[in-house]
Amino acid sequence: MSISLPASNLVPSPAEPFWIVTLTSHPHYGHVRVKRVFTADGARHQVVLVDPQRLLTCADRDNTDYVLRPVNEWHPGKVRGIREFLDPSNARIPEMPYVTVCTRRARGLAGLLGLEKEGVVAFRNGQHRARYLAAAGARCFPVEVHEREAALLHQMCGASEEARAAIEAATLEAVTAAAAATAASPGAPEQARA
Repeated sequence: MSISLPASNLVPSPAEPFWIVTLTSHPHYGHVRVKRVFTADGARHQVVLVDPQRLLTCADRDNTDYVLRPVNEWHPGKVRGIREFLDPSNARIPEMPYVTVCTRRARGLAGLLGLEKEGVVAFRNGQHRARYLAAAGARCFPVEVHEREAALLHQMCGASEEARAAIEAATLEAVTAAAAATAASPGAPEQARA
């Protein structure tokens, strides 16, 4: 079954929006939940569903001193820590990565002539999460970015329609199950049952 929702309808819960990210290469659990960083009214940030490899390729171009090594080169304690932090059995839902994006001239003659640009992503928060999700087989995951950079991030790192549809379907399924559980609980408020 394939369900495709517009990105603006990806708000699973009015109390705490979250997304379900399916992991295809992770023996410990098959999915993680992530929520928005900026939830206040008037927050000028948007969620963009990204392709992990495209995002990390752009992040590896960041010329600051804070670009992490691949997960398979991390200390075992760091791997265990991020795995436990992202575990969906935890009551606390981790925030999605928060990034900024810009372009610069690409390497080579076309870049030198100003004809070709490449994306550069810098993590404000969540670089460990992003790299771990990519290593665990996530085909797509949400990141938050300032609204003026959202179109550029989508252009440089946006996920395929198929991957977007999969995350949207998994999230919708989780929301539907949570809503059904809330409605079925004896102490559920009347508005939750409606």
